[in-house]
Amino acid sequence: MILKDKVIIITGAGPGMGQAMCRGAAAEGAKVVVSARSVEAINTLAAEINAAGGDAIAVPCDVAQTEQCHALAKATIDKWGRIDGMVHSAYYHPDWGSLIDHSIDQVARALDVIAVGGLRMAQAVVPYMKAQGSGSIVNISTLATRKPMPGEGGYAMAKSAINQLTRQLAIELAGTGIRANTALMGWMDGVPLDQFFASQGAAGGAFRKQRASEIPIGHIPPDKDCAKAVYFLLSDYASEVTGAMLDVNGGDWVAA
Repeated sequence: MILKDKVIIITGAGPGMGQAMCRGAAAEGAKVVVSARSVEAINTLAAEINAAGGDAIAVPCDVAQTEQCHALAKATIDKWGRIDGMVHSAYYHPDWGSLIDHSIDQVARALDVIAVGGLRMAQAVVPYMKAQGSGSIVNISTLATRKPMPGEGGYAMAKSAINQLTRQLAIELAGTGIRANTALMGWMDGVPLDQFFASQGAAGGAFRKQRASEIPIGHIPPDKDCAKAVYFLLSDYASEVTGAMLDVNGGDWVAA
């Protein structure tokens, strides 16, 4: 268990990889703080983790609200006395469509939740991590920042900003014992993608097969397996890794 006894906050613990990360981190021995805006959803997930023998609490948080981010960090300290890792997975996705036709309000919302939300969470946890002399911040980004896709413009803009946030934190936190890294996720099999293919009607099944055939590993990576890359970055196995952009996409993007 590579996260044994580590206290990990995970934002954006909704359906998909957010929930998969919470379950997987608990299975790897972490004490998990499950966080999202939906109180019912996070309470249900925390209860499920505890029933399975894990250790979790649910703390609601809207990362667009600074005071809620600080309250999330404090609730973690009040419960377990430390914060070993923080995963910023919360996001907002503007409507699909051409960036030039996008609602500016939606793009601004994506930037506020994804990028500025990541900064709010970093500001909330870093003082505690500095005091204990260690910590790991992992920001969740996307393949769309490497490989632009039609319809993803506003979302990718915000995720590109969080890529830079990670690099900036890695440099500014030098010497504190705090590491900052990004995991860039590609297409992931799970509830959100199932819903997307279902929305395509009869063409959805064919599209799924096509997409799988285009990925070098031969299938669309399951979200629960993509989450394992995040556990690595949180763990002591990545003690010498900071400022990294780790591509987790089955080879869908291969850097030169």
